[in-house]
Amino acid sequence: MSVLSKPYFHDEAKAFTYLESIIWADGVVCPHCGIVGGRVYDLSNVHGKASKKSPEGAVRHGLKKCGECRKQFTVKVGTVFEHGRMPLHKMLQAVYLMTSSKKGISAHQLHRVLEITYKSAWFLAHRIREAMRSGELSPFGSDGGAVEVDETYIGHRNSSKRAKGGHAHKMAVLSLVDRSSGKVRSFSIDGTIASEVHPIVRENIAKEARLMTDEARIYWKIGKEYAEHGRTLHGIGQYVKGDVHSNTVEGFFSIFKRGMRGVYQHCSERHLHRYLAEFDFRYSNREANGLDDYLRSVEAMKGISGKRLTYRQ
Repeated sequence: MSVLSKPYFHDEAKAFTYLESIIWADGVVCPHCGIVGGRVYDLSNVHGKASKKSPEGAVRHGLKKCGECRKQFTVKVGTVFEHGRMPLHKMLQAVYLMTSSKKGISAHQLHRVLEITYKSAWFLAHRIREAMRSGELSPFGSDGGAVEVDETYIGHRNSSKRAKGGHAHKMAVLSLVDRSSGKVRSFSIDGTIASEVHPIVRENIAKEARLMTDEARIYWKIGKEYAEHGRTLHGIGQYVKGDVHSNTVEGFFSIFKRGMRGVYQHCSERHLHRYLAEFDFRYSNREANGLDDYLRSVEAMKGISGKRLTYRQ
């Protein structure tokens, strides 16, 4: 038996039941009035409008009615899956494929595997990346642990011509790794200058943390604001000094760049933040943190609520 042989990956009614068990684990929530655990009625055998594909109208699986506001809804309402023009069970397959692929999976491959159009696969992938985007705001290093910070460059800016050398034409990325929790947060920035880097560091790292960086000058001043600022001098071949190093964040960059070069070769500046959210999610929820492929897919689906995405975004 394959993992993708699970009933909720092939049966639409069971797909809705499965998603409800994750999103409404603490009781059904009406997306219209916000009532939790109120009077909710299941509406069965309800059909949509007739069409050439479904002369009698497609069955509306998972349809419910709120006893308070009297409005109808499904578990998809108010999520990134709302108004999705494909079966929910295929969306769940896409979530599993994206969360179980270490270096990601391209929209072209989703289009082939799920047998949907490339346009639908591309937009579905961005919906899932939006679900992966963490809303966590608590600062790293609040326990006095080490937080590594580093920057890298990838691809090229939409408005810049390709150059033979340097990095002025490339997109800049800043990443922070909390060694204690193993979580990572990445940001797309305009450039590796103090005015871009310092606000992000201050907002995401607690003052009691031990800041770990390389010898880049942009960290010299802000490093004084933290309990400790450990630096390694890469210019002279120094990469580890006791427990002072930035090798963890460098390891994240190696995975991120392999995935971007191998799968997402045509990433634009406009969408880079969503690709970063995907790699942040996968790295923060890797096996080393006790999550397997199934649990990663569940964590991703927990993030679908309260987020919407349109083609223009």
